[in-house]
Amino acid sequence: MGDILITDDERDIRELIADILQDEGFTTRLAGTSDECMAEIDKEPPALMILDIWLKDSNMDGIDILKVVKRDHPDVPIVIISGHGNIEIAVAAIKQGAYDFIEKPFNIDQLMVVIRRAMETSRLRRENVELKRGETASADMLGESAAFRTLKTQLDKVTKSNGRVMLTGPAGAGKEIAARYIHANSNRANAPFVVVSSASIEPERMEEVLFGREDTGRGVEKGLLEEANGGIVYFDEIADMPIGTQSKILRVLVDQRFQRVGGSDKIQVDLRVLSSTNRDLLVEIEAGNFREELYHRLNVVPIHVPSLEERREDIPLLAEHFIGMFNKAQGLPLRKLAEDARALLQTMLWPGNVRQLKNVVERVLILGESSGDISAKELPASDEGPAEEGRIVLSGGLATLPLREARELFEREYLLTQINRFGGNISRTASFVGMERSALHRKLKSLGVATTNKAGARVAYVEADA
Repeated sequence: MGDILITDDERDIRELIADILQDEGFTTRLAGTSDECMAEIDKEPPALMILDIWLKDSNMDGIDILKVVKRDHPDVPIVIISGHGNIEIAVAAIKQGAYDFIEKPFNIDQLMVVIRRAMETSRLRRENVELKRGETASADMLGESAAFRTLKTQLDKVTKSNGRVMLTGPAGAGKEIAARYIHANSNRANAPFVVVSSASIEPERMEEVLFGREDTGRGVEKGLLEEANGGIVYFDEIADMPIGTQSKILRVLVDQRFQRVGGSDKIQVDLRVLSSTNRDLLVEIEAGNFREELYHRLNVVPIHVPSLEERREDIPLLAEHFIGMFNKAQGLPLRKLAEDARALLQTMLWPGNVRQLKNVVERVLILGESSGDISAKELPASDEGPAEEGRIVLSGGLATLPLREARELFEREYLLTQINRFGGNISRTASFVGMERSALHRKLKSLGVATTNKAGARVAYVEADA
């Protein structure tokens, strides 16, 4: 969340504000003079400052501190408070970059509204800075499977156009990375890429965050759409956008113009729009949660981002990429995957997709050995802990079957897993399981296992009459 630096020469006031904020879950630091304030900022810039204009026994007043902080740390929101407030001081503070001005004695509810808004502004700015820093690396796409190659071919076809793209797929599959890949290879690569996280922005703040605001005496605060001007705006999980905001976004898509909250001027923008969802938007439309016209505007080019299950061949490559990434970023051990670990990773269930794989790799590097290859026994069999060597856990259904039926069910599931692991390649599957190709074909036929094309990849399934 970040901390809040409170600077006021009256001890009772700064401690009162600190107590209120701490009760609301915020972390605070306190300063009584300009020297103490600047020393705290030098240690680490806060997420937000609450700053009194008049500071007794100080070398600088609040306006002087405001100027220095906005010069050196322009992304830190500053809320000015004063017991001697008037409109001239408020206007001067706003002109120098203050987020807002509150006059003593202040109303606690009013103070909390301003602070929450300012903290959200701070969070969004930090997120965008972090996203821009990691933009190049996060646009890298890795994979060799048929499903991945199909995805990349589709993405390459839309990079140079200005068409709107709807990325669909389960959570954690890499929809944002796909969006960043489009941006990095588009004609707008040198322009902004702005993420709108529809699920994390409070509904009542959505329009202000998107369109900005313009208040008399306060100046202008740009929204995310204005920040994205000339570049790409990416609506992450668009289904979470409030229904009321959807109609206004629809108007922006049609006109490429909008008004800031509290403003009257039309702001013209040049935007390319990408969006994503892990939900079925047609179902959401039927339920009245999503506007059908907006769906058709956004869904010009639909592209499916495959789950990790659809691209099991890529799992070792992705795991090794994450190992290298964690070594570089956190200094975690640079280890290789043993063959048994590679096989187990490819057969595990991944409901959290690539994001879950990344978390598992990080966990193993932190808790596992400091050197040597990563073995299968270091991998978690479930969220409870590492696999127990030499044992498998039978599901309740399998454990209650007679041996013959249990063996047939096991063979079917085992071969399904291996075929899908190798992308439907029967020769590679036969080599791994230790069977002749013709014998494997006969076994699959007896078990009712067939293969088909899905998402550009060859996958196995059980025939209905098996």
